[in-house]
Amino acid sequence: MQTLVDPLKRALQIRPKEVAVIDGEKTFTYEELWGRCSRLVGALRNLGSVKGDRIAILSNNSHQYFEAYIGIPVGGMVIVPLNTRHALPELLYALKDSGAKILLTDRSDIGPLQGSVDLVISLNGQYEEILANAVQAPLGEDSNEEDLAGLFYTGGTTGASKGVMLTHRNLIANAFNWLSAVPQSPNDISLVMAPMFHAAGSNGILAAIWQGACQVALSTFDPATVLQLIEKHKINITLGVPSMLAAIAEEQQMSPKDVSSLKILAHGGSPIATEVIKRCSQAFTSAQMIEVYGATETSPLATLLGNEEQLINDPKARSCGRSVIGCSITICAPEGHTLPTGEVGEVVVSGANIMQGYWNKTEQSAAVLKGGGYWTGDLGYLDAQGYLFLVDRSKDMIVSGGENVYSTEVEDILYKFPGVLEAAVFGVPDEKWGEAVYAVVVPRPEATDVTPEALIAFCREHIGGYKVPKGIDIQLEPLPKSGPGKVLKRELRAPFWAATDRSVN
Repeated sequence: MQTLVDPLKRALQIRPKEVAVIDGEKTFTYEELWGRCSRLVGALRNLGSVKGDRIAILSNNSHQYFEAYIGIPVGGMVIVPLNTRHALPELLYALKDSGAKILLTDRSDIGPLQGSVDLVISLNGQYEEILANAVQAPLGEDSNEEDLAGLFYTGGTTGASKGVMLTHRNLIANAFNWLSAVPQSPNDISLVMAPMFHAAGSNGILAAIWQGACQVALSTFDPATVLQLIEKHKINITLGVPSMLAAIAEEQQMSPKDVSSLKILAHGGSPIATEVIKRCSQAFTSAQMIEVYGATETSPLATLLGNEEQLINDPKARSCGRSVIGCSITICAPEGHTLPTGEVGEVVVSGANIMQGYWNKTEQSAAVLKGGGYWTGDLGYLDAQGYLFLVDRSKDMIVSGGENVYSTEVEDILYKFPGVLEAAVFGVPDEKWGEAVYAVVVPRPEATDVTPEALIAFCREHIGGYKVPKGIDIQLEPLPKSGPGKVLKRELRAPFWAATDRSVN
């Protein structure tokens, strides 16, 4: 049995004086990180928190985030990372649904969030005070591998939002999966540039701690700052979404820095253009490019494609790679049986990294957890060598800048606009974000105020900015539909994707 305390315990044993976290000008050794985590647990217990309590965090990447990410679960509690890009209604929903009692935040003005929890702790001052006044608590004594470690919310507030339940076992398994697939050593320095509330941001954290390696926290993404940190700290490993990679490659071309230390440049979370891979391989010649595929529900790693920069002209470049050690990938028919090599079906992932289910959502959990695996909703096939190729997303999920956007969620908002008769939302290719949210709207005959500008403004009031359609077509004809009456989104999408060379995974 292993829990999140074991990676930290090992690091403390083998590299106590080595730097664990760098945050701006602040550095913390593993000895100091252990002490701060234990005082955080002590402080939370002094405030009345008990085993199983949910503790939310709304913050940019920081050393405090590292402490909360580790300390809260090893103290027997459950961390609830909140998406800093979510709109107020979405944040309120997650807090209410999770039943979080305490909110840790670096924001000074949180408005109605203040009244949705018992206590708000400011990471910019109050946090340090409670740690200074707390007695160190034992770590790991009140948790086991089947205990819930975190609730990671996906989607939005209109029914798609779900708290993914990840246990200690799930997150430990993901760390093993990462270490089995990526050539990472104890002396490597990682840059955590993707937000830590995101599966991509937190993917390699435990793996690095297990080795006693150093990690650098990037508060908010800025391509120039990324390059400066790579040069300053001799960064060896980083992971981001494709839009981040495109931005740092362009910055390196315009204002080059010494990035020769970088040996692994990983990406995941959304489609990537072949041109972005080319630009990155030219800008970061020392780095191996790695593509990862998975989901929050898989903790998140499921497959990996290494040496991507060498495969640009190889058909395998359009794949997600092969399952990592610890995961198995099967392609299943709707009836549940496994399909042979080359046949398209739903991608099912199995392993110790698979979530326990969705918080308070029994039916939705049962719908995706079947036969011991997680049914991803992605359609794909396996080739003879086990490479996974995705061909579509059966759930009509849009992945924009590494963020999941559920089309039905955006459609529900559009339908709330009084003059809207029909609405269909789908993803279109975007060089910066991988995919962009797009909508086609049919207004009611008598409506005169249904314009793209009015609809976009209306959406901004209800959902996070990355979910708001980047473009909206207004048409007077009914949306195309199948015999049973389902909107044929593939017909709406087709003109936008016809001329791209883009991978769809």
